[in-house]
Amino acid sequence: MQAQLLWRTLPSLVLGLLFLSMPAMGSCSDKYPELLGQLQKQADFMQHTNTLLDLYIRSQGLDKNGLKEHCRERPGAFPSKDALQRLSRRVFLRTLDTTLGQVLLRLAALEQDIPKAQDLEMLSGVKLNIRGFKNNIHCMAQLLPGSSETTEPTPTSPGASPSPTPTLDTFQRRLEGCRFLHGYHRFMRSVGQVFREWGKSLSRSRRHSPHQGLLKGARRMQLSGRNKRLMPRVQLAPGSHRGAPGG
Repeated sequence: MQAQLLWRTLPSLVLGLLFLSMPAMGSCSDKYPELLGQLQKQADFMQHTNTLLDLYIRSQGLDKNGLKEHCRERPGAFPSKDALQRLSRRVFLRTLDTTLGQVLLRLAALEQDIPKAQDLEMLSGVKLNIRGFKNNIHCMAQLLPGSSETTEPTPTSPGASPSPTPTLDTFQRRLEGCRFLHGYHRFMRSVGQVFREWGKSLSRSRRHSPHQGLLKGARRMQLSGRNKRLMPRVQLAPGSHRGAPGG
């Protein structure tokens, strides 16, 4: 029952995520926190297997006889979380954009194995969401300092090939597609964690902004000035306020 409810509501969720990226499709927002929040929400949504992997498993009959257990990401198919965290922000965005471009090519190849029109409609929605996500990535890249520099190379994803090996039989090709999608969802979970770290960094920078530092410095100067005005009264010797002898 819950699964049926999910499949009825999933199209609206996909459209909701597309709405987040619509401004970026026309013009880029210059509000860094707002754009980062959109990227975070999209990455969090795209990590869930019910948006793509479960659809593929069901359409290929891999949910029977324990075949689902073979749907495990191949090592090296996508960059690991540790590898992503070591990248600069600019290179991270380029890597993310390149990898998602490969995912779109692979999804186009997997469409041939999906017979039902309803499943194809869902897959089309997923691809639109990925394109919207890529648009937001491009917008975020424009907000980063030094975005025009290209001195850092973009890491490659050795296993994220656009299409499976032609010599594979139908069953093995379906398993490869399943493993690829499992890796895609894991990759998006790692991407979401990286964006979450960006958000935490933004929160820390707000708490320790230069404006707040200036306010604290000004308050210290005011207190220091008050102390200096009080010091002569404390240091006055007894009787020093009286007139000189013989006056």
